[in-house]
Amino acid sequence: MSSILTNNSAMVALETLRGINKNLSMVQNEISTGKKVANAKDNAAIWAISTVMSTDVESFKQITDSLNLGSSTVGVARSASESVTGLLQDMKELIVSAQEDNVDRTKIQNDVEKIRTTIGNIVDAAQFNGQNLVKGTDDVNILASLNRDSSGNVTATDLTVSRQDLTTTSGVYGSGDSLAGNITASAGTIDSTGAANQVELTFAQVGGATDALTVTVNGSEVSTAWDTDAATTVGNMVAAINQLGLTGITADNTGAQLEILNTNSFDSFDVSWDTNGNNTIAVVNNFDTDENAGAAAGAGSATLGYRAEEVALSTSATVNEGDSYRITVNGNNYNYIAGKNETMEDVARGLKTAIDGGEETGVTTSVVQEDSQWKVLVDYDGTDTDAGATMTLTDNGQAGGTASGGLFGLDNIDVSTSTGAEAALGNVETLISNSIDAAAAFGSSQKQIETQGEFVQTLIDSLTSGIGAMVDADMEAASAKLQALQVQQQLGVQALSIANSSPQTLLGLFR
Repeated sequence: MSSILTNNSAMVALETLRGINKNLSMVQNEISTGKKVANAKDNAAIWAISTVMSTDVESFKQITDSLNLGSSTVGVARSASESVTGLLQDMKELIVSAQEDNVDRTKIQNDVEKIRTTIGNIVDAAQFNGQNLVKGTDDVNILASLNRDSSGNVTATDLTVSRQDLTTTSGVYGSGDSLAGNITASAGTIDSTGAANQVELTFAQVGGATDALTVTVNGSEVSTAWDTDAATTVGNMVAAINQLGLTGITADNTGAQLEILNTNSFDSFDVSWDTNGNNTIAVVNNFDTDENAGAAAGAGSATLGYRAEEVALSTSATVNEGDSYRITVNGNNYNYIAGKNETMEDVARGLKTAIDGGEETGVTTSVVQEDSQWKVLVDYDGTDTDAGATMTLTDNGQAGGTASGGLFGLDNIDVSTSTGAEAALGNVETLISNSIDAAAAFGSSQKQIETQGEFVQTLIDSLTSGIGAMVDADMEAASAKLQALQVQQQLGVQALSIANSSPQTLLGLFR
């Protein structure tokens, strides 16, 4: 049945054409935007996921900028530390040349002071955008990543860069808990006579024996034949030991008692003896260990200790930032306040540097490690006319201070005297070690930052690629689909035209 009111064929053709036009519009949108999911209407789930990922990508781009800024800041600090190390090595060369007596130490000291000024200028100028990592001790955090868990919660991750203080500040002595138990002086006075560093031996004749006496001091052996009695034999031994000309080693006797004295500041020596027969020899006292040997024997050995007094540091205590340690010599306080991640070795070397920079006439220092314990050795040669033959020596410790700078003691290096030149040689080694450690720490941090930056850039690329896979249009498929839909559209128009022309044929029925 044909009807002029209802044209079913036209309705079908029109509906088909509408569908074709809708699909054609969608393909055209894909081609014009480049996306198959351009908004939430296209695909709500995919759009939501891709939008979250897109915001993460933008955040990671900002993190990349943060890492680049951090890398540049650390790079400036690393370069400064390396420059300081080089200058300190130049200073060491000057200090080595000042060890000779036939040089102009005044001119050398002038060069040392110029290098010191240059180092100070470098430390002050080593900033990037106002951030100076070679001054102070506070850590610096650099934004490194954003971590999103399965619940969608986001947390920030930082890279921590430790400042490496290369200033010469002395720090501020603490006022907190007592640390006096971590530092112990071996004596309350420093005795220039060396009386506390001698071995006393008693030689005795047994059963009429006339055996020779042999004594070896630091590898030099002296043998004395029996002469009249034990006292005379010991007297001959005293003369023979003194004739060896061993630096700082002297011998004396009180009857049959042999005394061997060591006045060397920091050198210990081995002493051994043998009666070569029935006669006996006993250790009356070894003042280095403050112990009586007791029983007599034909042979034996002992240590002839150095003259300097020991200030021993704890082998078990942890060193925290701000821990303050003090050695008082002749009433003058010499402090060192520990920084981050320092050890008792650092404390010992800092205390040595502090004393060397003082005004104590005739006082010299050394740092040693004996039986895993770090010690500051303090010696006095008796040349201070006001102090006399002895100086007082005390110690103390307290928490809660402000750390000394990594180049603490640089300001006090003075090679204008032989004593100052000798002290400077050991102290500059500590300063070089500190600057090398600082440069190495900054180098490690900069490498870590650059590695993180490379990872973040790779992550950005991966996220961008993932987002593209979800929302980007397949242009090859869209192009082919567009051409097909255009053909379909043309056919649809023709089909609609044919359908619309059907009622016209009904007019022939009424002619």
